[in-house]
Amino acid sequence: MKKQTTIFALGALLLTTIYSCSDNKAAVQQQAPQAVPVKAVQVQKQHISAIDEYAATVIPLNEVEIRPQISGYITQIFVKDGQQVKKGQKLYEVDRTKYVAAKEQAEANVAIAESNLARIKKDVERYERLIEQDAIAAQQLDYAKADLLSAQSQLTAAKAQLNSAETDLRYSTLTAPFAGTIGISNVRLGAQVSPGQPLLNTISSDDPILVNFTANEKEIPRFNRLMNAENNPDSLFTIQLGDGSIYPMPGELTIMDRAIGGQTGTIRLRVEFPNPNRDLVPGMSVSLRVINQDYGQQIVIPYKAVTEQMGEYFVYVVQNDNTVRQQKLKLGSLLGSNVAVRSGLEPGQKIVYEGIQKLRQGASVSAEIVSPK
Repeated sequence: MKKQTTIFALGALLLTTIYSCSDNKAAVQQQAPQAVPVKAVQVQKQHISAIDEYAATVIPLNEVEIRPQISGYITQIFVKDGQQVKKGQKLYEVDRTKYVAAKEQAEANVAIAESNLARIKKDVERYERLIEQDAIAAQQLDYAKADLLSAQSQLTAAKAQLNSAETDLRYSTLTAPFAGTIGISNVRLGAQVSPGQPLLNTISSDDPILVNFTANEKEIPRFNRLMNAENNPDSLFTIQLGDGSIYPMPGELTIMDRAIGGQTGTIRLRVEFPNPNRDLVPGMSVSLRVINQDYGQQIVIPYKAVTEQMGEYFVYVVQNDNTVRQQKLKLGSLLGSNVAVRSGLEPGQKIVYEGIQKLRQGASVSAEIVSPK
């Protein structure tokens, strides 16, 4: 009887021990963190050319309004509307008749003044010889010298009148101040004109041509570096035209305005483009494309891998022990569904791509490495 009691006690103790171990194991299993299934990508570099775009306007390097300088009637128009012209080429002619006559009259007046001056000079020379011989009164020589000064002044006035007449005659023919394209004429043959009125036409240069745009004052250091750099990409500045096509020739940043606009907080800049085929027309609105610092071999990650907290950006990096760590990033340009990373990641690191919403700092993960779509 005593033996049976002992066996019964040992059995009860063994069962208690087994149940206790099972409860402890279950508790441990309940306390152990579950690995969160996620998808991850491996960080790598790729060649990119990220573009910033600015609204811009095409302007000519040179542009001049053609206006008359004298009065008269338009008697000749030497060019067609929209024609390309060379420097010095005739454009318009104002009736020359009275200006030719005025020039001839001025030339005659100069000739008379020169003849009169020559005669008085000889009189003065003769009177000077006679005065040495006491053959004439000194007053007569004084009168002759006064006449000489008057004759010299008359010649000067006559020459000035001739210059004025020649200028008016020259202004009767209006010529192109530089090579370019002339616009649509505002006058026709027989139109009456006066100094400054009306505007006859406008001529603008074609090649090279300029593109004006504005940038925020915060970008001034960047554009200063671009102006002074010696190894910029050849296609640093390009143009997208209104139909979506890309202008085939790159430009060069040439001018930054002297000051920031007080009302706008922006600064004006100018890029020069070759324009041999006149594809760029003054006044045209285009999109100026500027390669930014995200150029060349850069780290690129899926944008959906990024989380934002208080204006800062983070990703979850998968550690060697299959836990995750939040890593702060400095982002660059958006590239479709991807984004360039300027700092914060190194090639070869693994970052969570899907399942981010389930994670926290130090969480265990079961990561499936995938290629982002």
